Amino acid sequence: MTSDSQYDLVILGGGAAAFAAITEASRRNLSTAMVNTGLPIGGTCVNVGCVPSKHLLAVTESGAAASENPFDAVRYPEEPTVDWADALDGTDELVERFRQENYVDVAEHFETDIYEGYGQLVDDTTIEVVEGTDEGARITGEKALIATGSSPWAPPIDGLDDIDYYTSETILEERDLPERIVIIGGGYIALEWGQILHRVGVDVTILQRSERVLSGMEGQLGREMQRAFEDEGIDVVTGNDFQRVRTSATDGGVEAIQSSVIVETVVEGTEQTVTGDALFVATGVQPNSEGIALESVGVETNDDGTIHVDEHFQTTNPDVYAGGDVIGEPELETVAAKEGNHAVKNAFGDEGVSIDYDAVPAVVFTSPEVAAVGTTEFEYMDEHGICSCRTVQMEDVPRAKAVKNTDGLVQVVKHHETDEIVGVHMVGPRAADMIMEATLAVRFGLTIDDIIDTVHPFPTFSEAFKHACQAFRRDTATMSCCIE
Repeated sequence: MTSDSQYDLVILGGGAAAFAAITEASRRNLSTAMVNTGLPIGGTCVNVGCVPSKHLLAVTESGAAASENPFDAVRYPEEPTVDWADALDGTDELVERFRQENYVDVAEHFETDIYEGYGQLVDDTTIEVVEGTDEGARITGEKALIATGSSPWAPPIDGLDDIDYYTSETILEERDLPERIVIIGGGYIALEWGQILHRVGVDVTILQRSERVLSGMEGQLGREMQRAFEDEGIDVVTGNDFQRVRTSATDGGVEAIQSSVIVETVVEGTEQTVTGDALFVATGVQPNSEGIALESVGVETNDDGTIHVDEHFQTTNPDVYAGGDVIGEPELETVAAKEGNHAVKNAFGDEGVSIDYDAVPAVVFTSPEVAAVGTTEFEYMDEHGICSCRTVQMEDVPRAKAVKNTDGLVQVVKHHETDEIVGVHMVGPRAADMIMEATLAVRFGLTIDDIIDTVHPFPTFSEAFKHACQAFRRDTATMSCCIE
């Protein structure tokens, strides 16, 4: 590669937004290059996010199958176990294959030049590699895209900076797990990793600052998940006012060795201490916007460090666009990809495309799964002063009863005048797959009668969504299985 090269599009970052951008750019016969550092090519999702966590959730779910078997007719001669080191080896192999096939090979197919190293913006749409393998290289584009992603964020709790703790990235490097882990956080990362670790034999305690886990979602979902986790044996403590984190250290010669972690907190006015062998911080992410010289090219950031963009993903420098986690919520791989795609369409085609974030589904891949799209009951009440909502329990759905998998619920929020579905929130088996029907309903303004009048296969979990819509029209407790 030359030390100074010209392209149509240059990208700072190498994750989902970047690869969606080069895909769209290739369709337009544009030349592209990207500068990548930090995580290997592919970004968070393939390396330390979606791919490894969902693989490990499936591994540990299989390991827990015997203990959670609901059928008397099925007997296991012995309890299955999960070898954590072997599970991580399998994860590494999967990640490497995904990275090669879905990213490295794709970049080669689209003839995208990849520069490895830490990049900074200079001279509007020029990126200079200031450190790393390709140090000294400068690439200039007609347009530039910032897609630097995000990193785990730790809250300002007294003492936290002085101890070693796991994150969703570093836990993947730990082959020898401790017996007890305390997790600070109550979002999807905390819940998914809490269940993974519990199912490989770790004693897990989850500490959440707010009054319920999944605090950004419909209230019933968090309460249902807390109940399900506690039934499984995972301690969940909400309403924490964290005071301090400290260690109980033993003398290791030259330096003291961290032997346990103590979290001092206040719950409902009562001081408590929670002790574990290790701490896992799962309190969200922060944008990777520092140190890339945004100010030198006139790109402004918001108070939380996210890059400020308009609805077309254009920054305050008209030749620089941004997408993915670095511009803020929702920090989802598929959203990042859509943002990267749209940024190229707007930058080179002036198409003016944007995203309806109200119709973007959110999923937590625990067991039971959690999924939601659109407006919550609280949000609708706040806007309209009234709510037309219905909730059905999974235990009333024929398929759930037949397979003895009845944890969860489905809630539908509809417009109080037009009957259009504006929000759907669910906990239950296969919720991650069920949410797509609801997403289409929210996006295209379908009514509850549109769903009721659509024949659903019987018996399926997807009937739960239809039953919640039928609850607006009839008493579902007196309804036969296949009533339309």
